Amino acid sequence: MTQLSIEQQRAQLEQAVSIALEEANKLGVSAAEVAISKQQGLSVSTRMGEVETVEFNKDGALGISLYREGRKGNASTSDLSEQAIVDAVRAADGIAKYTTADKFNGLADAELMAKTLPDLDLYHPHELSPEHGIELAAACEQAALDSGKVSMSDGASCNSHSGIKVYGNSHGFLGSYASSRHSLSVVLIGKDELGMERDYDYSVSRYFSKLNTPESLGLKAADKVAARLGARKINTCKVPVLFSAETATGLIGHLVGAISGSALYRESSFLMNSLGTQILPSWFNIQENPHMMGGLSSAPFDGEGVATSKRDIVADGILQSYLLTAYSSRRLGMTTTGHAGGIYNWQVEANGGDLESMLKQLGTGLYVTELMGQGVNTVTGNYSRGAAGFWVENGVIQYPVHEITIAGNLKQMYQELVMVGTDRDPRSSIGIGSVLLSEMKVAGS
Repeated sequence: MTQLSIEQQRAQLEQAVSIALEEANKLGVSAAEVAISKQQGLSVSTRMGEVETVEFNKDGALGISLYREGRKGNASTSDLSEQAIVDAVRAADGIAKYTTADKFNGLADAELMAKTLPDLDLYHPHELSPEHGIELAAACEQAALDSGKVSMSDGASCNSHSGIKVYGNSHGFLGSYASSRHSLSVVLIGKDELGMERDYDYSVSRYFSKLNTPESLGLKAADKVAARLGARKINTCKVPVLFSAETATGLIGHLVGAISGSALYRESSFLMNSLGTQILPSWFNIQENPHMMGGLSSAPFDGEGVATSKRDIVADGILQSYLLTAYSSRRLGMTTTGHAGGIYNWQVEANGGDLESMLKQLGTGLYVTELMGQGVNTVTGNYSRGAAGFWVENGVIQYPVHEITIAGNLKQMYQELVMVGTDRDPRSSIGIGSVLLSEMKVAGS
């Protein structure tokens, strides 16, 4: 059987969405929206050179939302035959007739729909065979074990997936785009007379060819594990803290939740009523770029068909934008910002240098490379996380540390940021380097 081209697959899925919208129109609903995200690919994993899993997947369901004077009904179907689609639309309508009316329900405004759909270079499929995936995953492990720095592997994986997203609504909007995502990762364990330590490394890209080699990935992960061996406890203290680029993405990630519309209209954010106010130092800037070519978080439109656009999130430390959907914006008396589905390629401007210079700026204090637990209160901003990393003196790493807790309040922590490094982690939707805070409470032994 001839495999359909990506253009033919998109046409089929767009046709399925059109059928659903046509049926909704026949039923006389107030509004309708239909979406499907279809993915297919291969995931393999190994452990100590032995195959653990080989998983093919090909899935995707058509999701339908119908509105009748503020009442909303949802239904879905993985069967894309015309009759199955018609039945699902009627089921959604049946549900809408019995749900409670909410005046804030409905589509995003028609004038906000994406008018053009730029090609963002997101689709670079790769025909990964199980044999090659297994070979790459096992090579990660073997390179690490051959280094002599670790005692065993806790597993490696290789993944290659591609998909198509289609969205349409009764405003007449119908858009689609294809994308791909590939990754390679390994988790390792090291052991010495003081105990065992665990660490990992991974690579992710729209292009399979741009993944790190398994050998470089395995060796880097092995180096990270070896550096953690012999970890000590430290005394409770108040010291400057440097978050690694990997952990800094999580630190700024709490900002995403705090300025999201759902948290704001529920009054469950520590940044209530902060739009237009100083929430970060005057040198701090975050720009969002949904149209970054090949970006891991790029998209021409959001989950409601709203055109995505480049915008300042924070400029000179002042919060410029909330993150709103159609529903949350109406609850807040504002306009959607096109964030149904998440954020797009945040870029945090650096005012510091590379990691070595950031450690020198730290002086004597804690360099955090791992965070554990969920001790963040999004209502108050209180922050308390288990941590591990390295003790630094005079800008030089002295020894690894573990079994510590760092604590503060996010609102105050954001104000006390000292510097952002240039060592940006390219694998996250939040592009940020290491982050230096002037002082935090560190609870040790």
